Amino acid sequence: MNQEEEKEFYDRLSKELADSTTWPSDYLFKFIVTTNDEKIQTIHQIFDNSGAVIESRQSRKGKYTSISVTINLEDPEAVINYYKQVSRIEGVISL
Repeated sequence: MNQEEEKEFYDRLSKELADSTTWPSDYLFKFIVTTNDEKIQTIHQIFDNSGAVIESRQSRKGKYTSISVTINLEDPEAVINYYKQVSRIEGVISL
C-alpha cells in the first residue's frame, strides 16, 4: 500500500468509526502473526500500560498466533494510532 492509499484507508476508517461508535468506547483489535515470541512481545509492548486486555491463542498446529486486544479509547484517531504502530511489525495481519 502506497502512502496515498494508506492515507485514504485511514481517513475512511476514521469516518466509519466516528459514524458508528459513541466515543470514548471499548475497541477490539484482532491481529494474526506467525508464532514468534519477539513479534508477539512487541504487540504487547505497544499496548503496555494502556489498560488493555490482551488474549493470545495459537493455531492448532502452532504456526500462527491470534491476538485480541480490547481497550477503551477516546476517539477514532487513537484507534488509528495503534493500527499504525502495529503495522510496523513485519508479517502482522490486522483484521
